[in-house]
Amino acid sequence: MRASRVQAPHASRIHLRPVVRAAPVANAAAVEAKVDWAGLAKELDSKSPLEIMDKALEHFGEDIAIAFSGAEDVALIEYAHLTGRKYRVFSLDTGRLNPETYQLFEAVEKHYGIRIEYTFPDAQECMELVRAKGMFSFYEDGHQECCRVRKVRPLRRQLGTLKAWITGQRKDQSPGTRMAVPVVEVDPVFEGVTGGPGSLIKYNPLSNVSSAEVWNFLRVMGVPTNKLHECGYVSIGCEPCTRPVLPNQHEREGRWWWEDATAKECGLHSGNVKKADGSTEQKKAERDLWIDGSAVQGIDKAAAEKLAGGDRERDTLLVLYAPWCQFCQALEPNFEALAKDLAGSHVTVAKFNADGDAKDWAKANLGLTTFPSIVMLPKAKSGFVKYPSERRDPESLGMWVKTLAGTA
Repeated sequence: MRASRVQAPHASRIHLRPVVRAAPVANAAAVEAKVDWAGLAKELDSKSPLEIMDKALEHFGEDIAIAFSGAEDVALIEYAHLTGRKYRVFSLDTGRLNPETYQLFEAVEKHYGIRIEYTFPDAQECMELVRAKGMFSFYEDGHQECCRVRKVRPLRRQLGTLKAWITGQRKDQSPGTRMAVPVVEVDPVFEGVTGGPGSLIKYNPLSNVSSAEVWNFLRVMGVPTNKLHECGYVSIGCEPCTRPVLPNQHEREGRWWWEDATAKECGLHSGNVKKADGSTEQKKAERDLWIDGSAVQGIDKAAAEKLAGGDRERDTLLVLYAPWCQFCQALEPNFEALAKDLAGSHVTVAKFNADGDAKDWAKANLGLTTFPSIVMLPKAKSGFVKYPSERRDPESLGMWVKTLAGTA
């Protein structure tokens, strides 16, 4: 069902300067094909979320919709409301959400006078999954299969009716996995109503905004929020896969906590490219990582085998990576900064390309599960210690290294 269209914002509790709008485009389809989206991303990168939202709604009209998860991304709806333009909102009801999330959906509909377009998973697929593997199979074999059935496929169907969508992704949500989040991009995963690669545009107006800034905005504007936020929940998803976080824990540590930290994406924002036959393939690397005078030392398989066997003269911090992996690419500046901080210490910071023929060996001998994996190989000892957190900033990594090996 098509959501109700909002004609004008409610009485604002703060005064904002009106957004200056360009004249309507006579032939939007023709202009759209000529848009330099990478160039537009650079142009809008310094703009406010309100300005980015206004540009998105102006360009696509009824062919764009906001993806609302029932968490702090309610800020997107407030920004859309403040533009005074018509807008659509959709949400994925997985059937496993918290009661507080459903309550927020209703509160948002009443607050803004809209109807959210709810999208549901295929009943037959859900039934077959649960009958075959039980209600909580994701605790044993990972969340990806359940997310494909309950989230990714319904989202793919919804996006197949649109030309563009708006998400609440922020760069600070998952350091190492979401650092490369442009404010607007050609969606690398999903297709739009016209079909084919490049047929869907994705806006991320909150990309450059911190969680603290989002919450300041929500409080000032008096926006309805999820009651779970008052109970220690930060990142909110399905009930079985979400828990509160402790002080100083990163927000994404409350999601799929039983899994390797690098795998904490449900597939909605992953970087796989869909091919014409319906299968997917990983992005190919345009270059290797940590090159051109990098402080990170590269090692080959022979050297890796030597380290794995316990022949170590120094403590070694090793990243197992694949050059094409977007998460490895996002890690590159942080790991480089760490290597420079540890230069001259007794810890060697190194990289090993564990893709291709080396992948199975790295899984068996160095604990590789997903890219990137970071391990510490203590001096004069066998075995390794795997970095357990998805906080991959230099400070967190450095603290972990100091705890294990010191830096003297």
